[in-house]
Amino acid sequence: MLENTCCFIGHKEINVTDELKKKLCLLIEHLITEESIDTFLFGSKSQFDDLCYDIVTEIKKKYPHIKRIFVRAEYPYIDESYEAYLLESYEDTYFPKSVLGAGKASYVKRNCEMIDNSRFCIVYYKEDYTPKGRKSGTKIALAYAEKKKKTIIRFP
Repeated sequence: MLENTCCFIGHKEINVTDELKKKLCLLIEHLITEESIDTFLFGSKSQFDDLCYDIVTEIKKKYPHIKRIFVRAEYPYIDESYEAYLLESYEDTYFPKSVLGAGKASYVKRNCEMIDNSRFCIVYYKEDYTPKGRKSGTKIALAYAEKKKKTIIRFP
């Protein structure tokens, strides 16, 4: 999965602008056409993920071969009806073994899994987005991607 894969990591809430949408659209299309990226990994609970999902879904009309994969941080075992529901929007879904039993760290572990399985990481991170006294999952993921020497494309 690694060579042709890109993941998205970002804050729960972001400032969505037309400029951001345009930059993401151009970037994602570039990754498809110039870097042979054909698989995009998505998490959940993030406005940035939602925005990127919408853009990739729109671009998929032009490049139907690309795949959207939902990487779950919850529900290690899902029934057929929930899986069918997810597969209406994604080409695949899975729950990483490393997330099993992670408790409060499940989203951090899931993000690490997505980073490990990606060549490119598109990250929306702003230092001032994290409330004082709380750890930023996005900051943790960004540091992990840097440590793993991934190709990171940062926004805003």
